[in-house]
Amino acid sequence: MTKIIVAALYHFTKFSDHKKLKKPLNEICNNEGIKGSLLLAYEGINGTISGSRSGIDKVLKHIRSWPGCSDLVHKESFASEIPFKRMKVKLKKEIVTMGQPNIDPTINVGNYIEPNDWNSLISEEDVVVIDTRNDYEVAIGSFDGAVDPETKSFGEFPEWWQKNKSKYHNKRVAMFCTGGIRCEKSTNFLLNEGVKDVYHLKGGILKYLEEIPEQNSKWNGECFVFDSRVSVKHGLEEGKYNLCYACRMPLSPDDFNRKEFEKGVSCHLCIDKNDDERKERFRERQHQVELADKRGKHHIG
Repeated sequence: MTKIIVAALYHFTKFSDHKKLKKPLNEICNNEGIKGSLLLAYEGINGTISGSRSGIDKVLKHIRSWPGCSDLVHKESFASEIPFKRMKVKLKKEIVTMGQPNIDPTINVGNYIEPNDWNSLISEEDVVVIDTRNDYEVAIGSFDGAVDPETKSFGEFPEWWQKNKSKYHNKRVAMFCTGGIRCEKSTNFLLNEGVKDVYHLKGGILKYLEEIPEQNSKWNGECFVFDSRVSVKHGLEEGKYNLCYACRMPLSPDDFNRKEFEKGVSCHLCIDKNDDERKERFRERQHQVELADKRGKHHIG
């Protein structure tokens, strides 16, 4: 069976006109049967794409031909089927939204720590480890002893830091996220705040899970990913989680057995958040999804 390549990428560079890049990028993705999501902004590119080996290689070659992108680095994993239903290239103000106008990862960022050196760093007593991801991502997995800011979006991180920085004034700060992009901004932010010793996991959790054997790992649980796989575990194998398609939160197999769960309509996390009218709309949407599946087609919606 042909393996589906899943390529996660980001690159900070200052495009002179990122809007002009959208159409040719979208065309080459569609021509090669690539599915996924890519974000373009003045500050760079970010996203995840999936498809054949040759298709992924052609898209990456196209992106690396842009000025300032020749050294773009990407991370690969595999899926049993294409984990996206369509291809989207979007124009954004930021490729990862922090809402801090003075942040510029092209000027300075924290010290990169290779996955093989990460365990040693986070085991040191004068190091605080901070998970920069959102609360629902942290809920299914994180590193031993990591601080959870309990943020619902990355844009809440600066405010959390201002409220809590006094706790860590005598600490070195080690930060991590899924693929590394959020740490490019969060470490730049902390350096601008006057924190002297700032580190981040190179390649993010995904690189760590790819390179570090489970028996030597300080990672607990699984890592949330933004595609239909929902989560991955050590070796970047597909995980056990799935989504509630009402609230988009990750659910474990046990969660699907709870009385609050109704496929496509509700789970224990959202059953009290939607009124009967909205739940009825969700039921109709789920009905259409199931009809499309019977016809061998994808329902997009």
